Amino acid sequence: MNYKFLIYISYSYAFPIGEPLEKEIQKRGYEIKWFADVEETKAKFSKDKVVLQNIQSVIDYQPHIILSITNNIADFLPGLKVQVFHGIAPSKRNFTKGHFRIRGFFDLYTTQGPFTTKPFKDLQKKHQHFEVVETGWPKLDPLFPLVEVPHEKPTILVSSTFSKKLSLAYNDEVIKEIERISKNGEWQFKVVLHPKLPQERLDKFREIENENLKYYDTTDLIPLFQESDVLLADSTSVVTEFLLQEKPVVTFRNSQPGPHLINITEVNKIENALQNALDPDVSLLEEIREFNANMHPYKDGKSSERLIEAAIDFLHADKSYLKPKPLNIIRKLKVRKNLGFYPIKTYRKPPTY
Repeated sequence: MNYKFLIYISYSYAFPIGEPLEKEIQKRGYEIKWFADVEETKAKFSKDKVVLQNIQSVIDYQPHIILSITNNIADFLPGLKVQVFHGIAPSKRNFTKGHFRIRGFFDLYTTQGPFTTKPFKDLQKKHQHFEVVETGWPKLDPLFPLVEVPHEKPTILVSSTFSKKLSLAYNDEVIKEIERISKNGEWQFKVVLHPKLPQERLDKFREIENENLKYYDTTDLIPLFQESDVLLADSTSVVTEFLLQEKPVVTFRNSQPGPHLINITEVNKIENALQNALDPDVSLLEEIREFNANMHPYKDGKSSERLIEAAIDFLHADKSYLKPKPLNIIRKLKVRKNLGFYPIKTYRKPPTY
């Protein structure tokens, strides 16, 4: 059967999550198209992608499977709706918000490892209107197998979240300290920030560029991961992604610190923490390995393959045991308002073959 897939996104940070899926779908000879529900994202698609420009064209396409890399999706669209997730783990929220919030839009949740699978399995038992399959996270496929990229100096990658309460990018003292340390010339710094940060915050880092510090305007983080020895960050989910290389992370005021992190709360401790991370204790590396096994145990680079298989299998499965999704009228209306599209009906329920 020639399956038709749609990758449904909101922001550009979804590209490196969707692209391994796109590659796997194309390898199988299936049809794949993209749709973004945020206008400014549409201008950021590369020319090699087939992009549907409006919601009516998505309806006309009649996808069998929609892979969603965003939280809210148009419920009235045809096809099986699969939650892929735009972040690897709930490092910023508790278990009742964010990553684990059930919004009533999806038929299948694809989880990344035991840490997220168990809560979603518990939620499935509670709500009974979706299924859960652990697949690993597609964004990480290009990270494996792990490789070491040679570089002259010890290299520090700096990253941040966009949440003002949690982001080091809003702390001018942190920025000044990074600039000071970089000018010592002992280490190389690479900076990549969340694309949703305001321009004036991005410019703060552009202003401190020097021969030992470079700002990167990209969502393709894996090459930067491979070129770096240590990450300096806050509560961004990039922390978890970087740790999967079994490399240390220094966090500044992390919202959920743990023994797998070198977490600090004072600006004047950044340099010493980075020195410790570059020469880590064996106990820290053991904690990182334990954390990784729970968060994302897959090191084969085949999470996209597992996810596509899970979606196709569930498309054909008997889903009569599932309860109807909740009405969620307010959420549905918000999605319609965002799209400027108010259909009267749902165009097709997920088919059973």
